[in-house]
Formats: sequence, structure tokens, C-alpha cells
Amino acid sequence: MKISMIAAVAKNRVIGKDNDLVWHLPDDMKFFKDTTKDHVVIMGRKNFESLPPKWKPLPNRTNLIISRNAGYDALGCKVFTSLENCFDYVKTLNQEEVFIIGGGQIYKLGLELADRMYITEIDAEFDGDAFFPEWDKSMWSEVNRSHHAIDEKHEFAFDFVTYDRT
Repeated sequence: MKISMIAAVAKNRVIGKDNDLVWHLPDDMKFFKDTTKDHVVIMGRKNFESLPPKWKPLPNRTNLIISRNAGYDALGCKVFTSLENCFDYVKTLNQEEVFIIGGGQIYKLGLELADRMYITEIDAEFDGDAFFPEWDKSMWSEVNRSHHAIDEKHEFAFDFVTYDRT
């Protein structure tokens, strides 16, 4: 089973503020949707709660939530108190690839376990309170990069980048 992380990350590692995104990039949202569709997605409780009601749980995915609160309940999702317990469950599902989708604390926990990262590198810095963890680029090789310029729907340029652990 391949463990992948998928995130949109600003130049200063910001991934959000006040439990929300700080940018609007429709093509990045489409990339996320297309890449994670029909897969298991693992997220923290705050990340789940930040989703608009119409997207809870994320459709066409198995939604798994990590929460310290053992009594936390989310309709249509399975809840675990640790990433380890979550992966014990995921192993029973016989998945080729599973996705860690945030937020910052869950990315930090998942970084050591990840085999691949799909990072949308946004060519801008933002004020934020949630960050993607620092990571040693010498431990990863870039296997794909696709540039997206500023256009009428995207205020910022960005690159879709895939990294595999070396």
C-alpha cells in the first residue's frame, strides 16, 4: 500500500488560516478531487469540520478521521484516536494508495510514513496559522512537475509537483 500526502502549500509553508483555505484555485481543487476519488482519505478532525456541509463526508471516498476525542462521531466516516490505529484499519481494506489530506498536525504525523507527496506549490506567501511540515528534500525525488500560470480564474501561479521518497 502506497501512503501519499496531498496538499496545496504556499512558499512560506502556509496551508490555511482560521480552519479555512486562504486562496481560491479551482484547478487545484479539481486536481485534489480527481486524484483522491475512489480512495481512502485520512484527515484530522479540524480539517473535516472545515469542509462545507455539502462535502461532508467527501463523496466517492472512504473518509477516515483522526481525533483525540474517542467519542467523536462524524456521519459517514470512521474515527480513530491515532494514525497508527487508522493504518491498522486501512491495511484491512487492500488499497493500492491512501491519501493523507491534512491538516498540519496530521501531515506532520504522516510525513515519516509517506511514500509519495502530491504538492501544489503556490507561488505566493500568505498569512496563516496552519503549516505544512518542514521536510528534507534530499529524502525525496521530484518525479513530475506541471506549471499552471495566473489566469482569469487563478490569482496565483502554481505547480503540481509529485515527489517520491528516495
